[in-house]
Amino acid sequence: MTLPETPPTLRLMLVDDHPLVREGLRARLEVVPHLSVVGEAADGEAALALVEPLWPDLMLVDVGMKAMSGIQLAGRVAERFPEVAVLMLSMYDNEEYVVNAARAGARGYVLKDASVHELIAAIDAVAAGGTYYSAGVAQALLQAREKPSDLTAREREILVMLAHGQSNKGIARALDISTRTVETHRLRLRRKLGIDSATGLLKYALERGWTTLR
Repeated sequence: MTLPETPPTLRLMLVDDHPLVREGLRARLEVVPHLSVVGEAADGEAALALVEPLWPDLMLVDVGMKAMSGIQLAGRVAERFPEVAVLMLSMYDNEEYVVNAARAGARGYVLKDASVHELIAAIDAVAAGGTYYSAGVAQALLQAREKPSDLTAREREILVMLAHGQSNKGIARALDISTRTVETHRLRLRRKLGIDSATGLLKYALERGWTTLR
């Protein structure tokens, strides 16, 4: 008899400026066999400082934090640590928040009144490379799908370098980032633009005035 495969453990970081919220999330998630809460942070700067020591697979991020909002944090994570997934948690179903979170690089948006079963489903979907949006906010995203122009500054920088034929390793050396990070950015560019060839990327960048022939 073949035993069912045990899903790999997912490493989670909780980012919320309310201790009671973090405690509640930890209590609910740590009883799930394939989930492990490896760290917590009360603000964006603290969260960014913990990424490299802890290397979570996924960050659960509150939208409405002080100093650095959850959306701003999602953007910083997308640029510096694109291999780390961000799932937004919010009590707000505001269309602007949902769209801006997606454009910043968050891969999902779940309302805080969602059931724990929905939250776990969202975590699993996002960790597997997909996206997840609570039913109450999904329509907002459908009405404002991510456009090709919605590239981060780092994605645009890498796009131009790829367009001029630079290799992943060469880009990694030039930008002082890992080859894996470059590969992740390249995958995101392919998903957003549907372009992978250097010729196609060059045409795209030339049309937008991001580069010139040299």
